[in-house]
Amino acid sequence: MVRAVALGAPPGPARSRPVPPSGGAKIPVSKVRKVRKVREFSVAALVPAAPGDNLTDLVVRNAASAPDRVGFARPVGGQWHDVTYAEFLDEVRGIARGLVAAGVEPGMRVGLMGRTRYEWTAFDFAVWFTGAVTVPIYETSAPEQVAWILSDSGAVGVLVETREHLGTVTGVRAGLPALRHLWCLQDAAFAELAEAGRDVPDDELERRRRTSDGASFATLIYTSGTTGRPKGCELTHGNFLELARNAEACMSDVVHTESASTLLFLPLAHVFARFIQVLCLQAKVRLGHSPDVKNLLDDLGGFRPTFVLAVPRVFEKIYNSAAAIADAGGKGRIFEIAARTAIEYSEALEYGEALDGGGPGVVLRLRHALFDRLVYAKLRERLGGRVQYSVSGGAPLGARLGHFFRGVGVTVLEGYGLTETTAPATVNQPGRTRIGTVGPPLPGVAAKVADDGELLVRGVGVMAGYWNDPDATADVLEPDGWFHTGDLGEIDDEGFVRITGRKKEIIVTAGGKNVVPSQLEDRLRAHTLVSHCIVVGDRRPFVGCLVTLDAEMLPGWLAARGKPAMDVAVAATDPRVRAEVEAAVHHANEAVSRAESIRKFLILDTDFTEAGGHLTPKSSLKRQMILKEFADKIEELYR
Repeated sequence: MVRAVALGAPPGPARSRPVPPSGGAKIPVSKVRKVRKVREFSVAALVPAAPGDNLTDLVVRNAASAPDRVGFARPVGGQWHDVTYAEFLDEVRGIARGLVAAGVEPGMRVGLMGRTRYEWTAFDFAVWFTGAVTVPIYETSAPEQVAWILSDSGAVGVLVETREHLGTVTGVRAGLPALRHLWCLQDAAFAELAEAGRDVPDDELERRRRTSDGASFATLIYTSGTTGRPKGCELTHGNFLELARNAEACMSDVVHTESASTLLFLPLAHVFARFIQVLCLQAKVRLGHSPDVKNLLDDLGGFRPTFVLAVPRVFEKIYNSAAAIADAGGKGRIFEIAARTAIEYSEALEYGEALDGGGPGVVLRLRHALFDRLVYAKLRERLGGRVQYSVSGGAPLGARLGHFFRGVGVTVLEGYGLTETTAPATVNQPGRTRIGTVGPPLPGVAAKVADDGELLVRGVGVMAGYWNDPDATADVLEPDGWFHTGDLGEIDDEGFVRITGRKKEIIVTAGGKNVVPSQLEDRLRAHTLVSHCIVVGDRRPFVGCLVTLDAEMLPGWLAARGKPAMDVAVAATDPRVRAEVEAAVHHANEAVSRAESIRKFLILDTDFTEAGGHLTPKSSLKRQMILKEFADKIEELYR
């Protein structure tokens, strides 16, 4: 059951669904369905709540109902080795017994620091088998961040992946009086734990496993902290379970296809990958892990997933690298036409119901079929050859990339959520997709637009609160369960949500014009040469922008144009490079009014990086940090 609440204020004239932006077939205005904005939209849960269940029930259930079914594949010596559900349960129990022997009690917090790998998932569930709470830490975290997370959470133990991580934790351990245990995967931690826990009885482990229910904390995930110190989001077993069960029900075409499988390569310390891990166990989807993105293409080719999840930057990289390869091989023009054809084909599918005859025309279909053989099939093969869907989140994808990938045969299901909502609150679904939006609320979730335009979310995935921070909790979580996302959005009368900006990131120029940076940044960052960009101009006379160059794409771009090799610092001053970036800026400006457009830009001789403190682990800009570090460059724009 869905429920829509109309806007309280007069909504004004209904707006039409947008005309395709890339010059595809135009839609007669008389045939466009009128869409009205609504204040609130909710979708009833499809799966009844089971408050007595916890996440370990998935492992026990799968091993009992399908012990010989392959649930995981782990890379060993360059080959993928299958792990059945029965084998996974045995390994998880062995690790959990070792944790019990080490004195880990229900409710205690245990840290986990490492890359995305099979052992991460096994240890996560082992912690839950003891009734304890997992505290993930990004493997790229600085010592100060590690110290804060372990200290604030009161973690009694932590598993790290490498001896380098071991050194990081050891270096801050003096300030962590609660930390009693430190295990390292590189030093055979699992074997050590299994040996230590040999004498822990099965009934004692089962008793501890059953101490958790849906309301019990499963994990404290610390927000990546674009501003201020990270806060620990209290996510429960019920948050993950109820959301996964309802997501499975509405995403059946994704998770219940023949030999459904996915390869995780996003950090499992991030809630998005963590949720997919739970969804795979819920839906019995074969799960693999890829710890190093440098090997991602080889891993995709060997594992051959049916769906993947990624952040928009991954899709930008795939598109830009394909364009660069074509450019270097003298086929840049062919790729450009093929890309435009894919976009037009997808737009025709999207808006086909409003066209005479519906869908792509004969000429477009023939052109699309030609490029499918010449170009699109090769792109799909780079993803393993079997990917039909990809789930995107973490930042806006942009309609251009959404249409491009659907046009080449990989439908990107863009969604929206935060750590505080256990990842997806809304998502486009097979058969219910509108590119350019983040989809409708998942079953069991409601979305609402406040008077100031902020998007609020309520439902099965919303966190219990922030750990040790009641004031911060009260700031974002209302007594009736509505969570303030901090994002600006709108909802149409079919429930599709569109994110229009970040509440705290709106720029107000000296002339009083409100500017949403993401509108410009998303379009500008799509260019092959652009790595990152940040729009500035708060209380300034006009909008400006700092741009960084992509060091990976630059050599191929230069070579294709007969220019000598140069590093990013030299390229930042090259007239041809500057002219190319200027053209990209003009393209970005086409999406906004003149008052909102970028008037001046500056190409930096360095890039924004996570190591430099400019980016979060999911590549979001730490705006305040960048504005502070590059204050002199910003002043240069306005001299």
